[in-house]
Amino acid sequence: MAEGKPIIEMKDITKTYHIGGEEVHALDHATLTIREGEFVAIIGPSGSGKSTLMNIMGCLDVADSGEYLLDGQAIEKYSDDELAKIRNRKIGFVFQNFNLLSRMTAQENIELPLIYQGVSANERRARAQAAIERVGLSDRAKHKPTELSGGQQQRVAVARALATKPSLILADEPTGNLDSRTGNDIMRLFCELNEAGNTIVLITHSEKVAAQAQRRIRIMDGHLEECEDTAPYAAPKEGEKA
Repeated sequence: MAEGKPIIEMKDITKTYHIGGEEVHALDHATLTIREGEFVAIIGPSGSGKSTLMNIMGCLDVADSGEYLLDGQAIEKYSDDELAKIRNRKIGFVFQNFNLLSRMTAQENIELPLIYQGVSANERRARAQAAIERVGLSDRAKHKPTELSGGQQQRVAVARALATKPSLILADEPTGNLDSRTGNDIMRLFCELNEAGNTIVLITHSEKVAAQAQRRIRIMDGHLEECEDTAPYAAPKEGEKA
């Protein structure tokens, strides 16, 4: 297991929502450390608190109480604008629905967050080309999302995350809209990226998907618990079923 510096440090994180006059404790004194180079799966059913945890990890929301350090920065002290800058520079997001802009080519989608970072045109182009080559889609760089399969769209989304050179890749149900074979392809890609040194946190409801990570953290009713029941296994090889 990786022994790098802490990328995520959460201490007693609490988040409560008021719904229909009732208090819902989405996170209840959650504590978690994820180190550089780890591949961690957060697993839990719908309503367990994993979406809230992802939103706080991704600086899309802030906790009611507790402390969250992302790459050594205390997140709760920042304004919304500052959080947006931190998100763009430190986190590469991969979503279940891909979140690609339909009028842009694959390469243009990959370059988009680099524009927000102020990266020069030549550098954007070079980084986008390197990222799309890394996910095996060089021959689809000029294609728009409607001209790509679901698996290819997700690879573009992964390339977009990689191009920003983030401290953390945060993947929210990245295989949720894919068939099992294509989902296996995406999981193999994540395993390869982790082996190359990328820190990955994957949010999932699937035990089979979670089992492919180095560590598994189970979330239930806002509580986190480390899974130590089974050893991780490699993503299925091409042609194999999960």
